[in-house]
Amino acid sequence: MSDDFMLDTDELERRMDGAMANLRTEFASLRTGRASASMLEPIVVEAYGNQTPINQLGTVNVPEPRMVTINVWDKSMVQAVEKAIMNSGLGINPQTNGTIVMLPIPELNEERRRELTRVAAQYAEHARVAVRNIRRDGMDQVKKAKADGISEDDQKFWEDEVQTLTDKHIKALDAALESKQAEIMQV
Repeated sequence: MSDDFMLDTDELERRMDGAMANLRTEFASLRTGRASASMLEPIVVEAYGNQTPINQLGTVNVPEPRMVTINVWDKSMVQAVEKAIMNSGLGINPQTNGTIVMLPIPELNEERRRELTRVAAQYAEHARVAVRNIRRDGMDQVKKAKADGISEDDQKFWEDEVQTLTDKHIKALDAALESKQAEIMQV
């Protein structure tokens, strides 16, 4: 059995890319003082007996830099959309005009900006932990193969491959965090 071990590095990389994609989604939900349709993505509304994302109940637009509008398709859902936004923790008070829910984005103060950078750092740390867990899974596969008889040179090669993949993704996570924190602190 010894020398035919192949570690599926593509699978490990796919999982690490998934952690990176999840981080980007979490970063998109952070309010930076500019209007963005993606800031509403994590919000779900109790509609028709189900938890439904806002973008499935109406059209989300960004008509100006500090305004997001939601044109709710079903007039009976306007109240539920408003309530979901108020309970979301975004710190935005919706204003309703018929079936259009307007979300004026207030200017962030210095304290709130610092708090958001800490939240971004927490999101990045969770992503780093996920990448490290994937690294551990890869290393465990290599150790199992070592027990099954692969050579030490092969073991070293595969461990280096896993570590290189991990380093690349951690570096990308750190760069994404730095970029997001700079965006948040920009006045």
